[in-house]
Amino acid sequence: MAGDWLAARRTEVAADRILDAAGELFAAQSAATVGMHEIAAAAGCSRATLYRYFENREALYTAYVHRESYRLYREMTEQIMSFDDPRERLIEGMLSSLRNVRESPALSSWFATTQRPIGAEMAEQSEVIKALTEAFVISLGPDDADARASGATGEGSVAHRSRWLVRVMTSLMLFPGHDEADERAMLEEFVVPIVLPRRQADQATQ
Repeated sequence: MAGDWLAARRTEVAADRILDAAGELFAAQSAATVGMHEIAAAAGCSRATLYRYFENREALYTAYVHRESYRLYREMTEQIMSFDDPRERLIEGMLSSLRNVRESPALSSWFATTQRPIGAEMAEQSEVIKALTEAFVISLGPDDADARASGATGEGSVAHRSRWLVRVMTSLMLFPGHDEADERAMLEEFVVPIVLPRRQADQATQ
C-alpha cells in the first residue's frame, strides 16, 4: 500500500493539539483578542507550521467552534435523554446548552461584551451549528402535516425555527436572564410557541 496511511491521523492529532492550545488562551482572555502568533507560541510550534494546518485566524476559529459544537451537542443530548415530552426536551436542551457554554471559560469568552462578540457571529454563520440545531429541532418530533405537505420554507420550516433558536441562544449568552428560572420562563413564553411544532404544543397543554 503506497503512501503514509498514518498521515491523516497525524494531521488530525497535530490540529487538535493546536486547537487545545488555542482553547487555553480563550480561557484566559477574550477569544477576539487572541492572535495567531500567541496560538503558535502556546502550541509550541512556529507560525509557519501553524499556517500549514490553518490558513488564517478565521479558519482556526471556525475549526475550534465546530469541534466544540459537536462536543456540546453530544453533552446536551445525553443530559436530556430522560425527557420525553417535546416541550421539556426543548427547554432543558436550551438551558443545558447555555449552562455548558457558561461553565467553560474558553467558550464563554467568545461572548465577552467588552470585545466584538465573535461567538454570536460564528453561531449565525456556521453551517455546522445550523445543521446541529436543525437536528435538535427535528428530534423534537415531526413538523405539522400541512407544513410537510407544502414543503414549507417559511415560519413553519425546520430551518426557520432553527435560526430563531440560534438567535435566542446567542442573545441569552450576551444578555443573560436574572437567573435560570427567569430564562426558563422566557423560553416557555417566547420560544416554545415558535420552535415546537404547533400540534405538539397543543398536545403538551392538554
